[in-house]
Amino acid sequence: MGFSRAVRVGQNIAVSGTAPINADGHVSVDPASQARRCWEIALGALAELGGRPEDVIRTRHYITDRDGEVVDAISSVHGEIFGDIRPASTMVVVAGLIDPRWKVEVELDAVIPD
Repeated sequence: MGFSRAVRVGQNIAVSGTAPINADGHVSVDPASQARRCWEIALGALAELGGRPEDVIRTRHYITDRDGEVVDAISSVHGEIFGDIRPASTMVVVAGLIDPRWKVEVELDAVIPD
C-alpha cells in the first residue's frame, strides 16, 4: 500500500489512521479498550518522532456505531488523555472500517514547539 504510521515534516507530525489491534492480533470487543489501544499506538508513533500528547492539535475518530454507550466510552478515553490538552477534535460515524471487529480508528496531528 505504501504508507507510514507517522510522518514528521519540520515541526508538524501527522499520525495515520490507527486501529485497535494488539500485538498478538487480538481485538477487544470493548469500545473503550479499543480506543485505548488506538491511542497507545498513535501516541507511541508520535513519541518516536519527538512529540508528546501536549503537542497534539487535532484528533479524529472514525466510529462504526452511533450508539450512546459506544460514543460515551470512546469519548471518555479521549478525555482521559486529552482533557487538559483540548485539541480540536472530530468524531465521524462511518458505515464500516476495514476489519468488522473494529469499532474505532483514530488519527492525530501535532505541532512540536521550537
